[in-house]
Amino acid sequence: MQASRNLKDYLIDRPQPKGIDVLCRLKNFAIITYAVPADRFKGLFPERFKLDVVDIDGQEMGLISVVPFIDVDFTSAVFPFPKFTMGQTNYRIYIIDTQTGERCVWFLGTTLDSWTLVVPRYLWNLPWHAGKVRFDCAFNESTGLYDKYLMETSSNWAEASVELEQSGSDIFEFPGFPDVESALVYLTHPLAGFYYRRDNKLGTYRVWHKALAVKPAKLKSAHFKLLSDLDIVKESEQIDPYSVLIEPINEFTIYLPPTVI
Repeated sequence: MQASRNLKDYLIDRPQPKGIDVLCRLKNFAIITYAVPADRFKGLFPERFKLDVVDIDGQEMGLISVVPFIDVDFTSAVFPFPKFTMGQTNYRIYIIDTQTGERCVWFLGTTLDSWTLVVPRYLWNLPWHAGKVRFDCAFNESTGLYDKYLMETSSNWAEASVELEQSGSDIFEFPGFPDVESALVYLTHPLAGFYYRRDNKLGTYRVWHKALAVKPAKLKSAHFKLLSDLDIVKESEQIDPYSVLIEPINEFTIYLPPTVI
């Protein structure tokens, strides 16, 4: 069983942005999470990190999330700057940094639908990849739920599609956690990410956001080519997620440039 956590213990004041730090709102933000046997993650990240395992029915499982959204009003957090809109999908594994004890995420990579990809991919060597992303969503303001949520990504690296649905009867269910709040801290509030750069060096960057106001949802269909290619989540398993969370829009501060470790 994962430890009990209170969100208030993980909320911090927003570090003052400076330099080239970025402010963005994330629209149609979803977290589709799978629980799979821990041994499927072997070799994916350095020994400095360990998988933040969850005990489900007596078996140690690792959690991996697919996180699609639309960047809207993507701009400088410091200076007047043009605003950009672009579709994006992140692939992240929940880990612990053994040097600091911090719970964080390991990024397998990101697909981005924008010419601005050249900056993170070539200037900072981030594992970001081109993709054509299409969202077809209908959010019902009166119910606070999605009547329709569809995302499709065309990409040589990580072709993907997902259809979600919501209803007023959806509830939070998080096996392996003592309560809902503890699970939401785990799934929604890691503020540090690590990854292998495209030159195989270890990189990291940090984000800040308020507590996310996610609601539960259900999965109607899913195809995540990257997860099946890496044999992390087999194609036949992708219809059975651990959890699905959605928030119509939120706001993140991203602290840049990323750091080489």
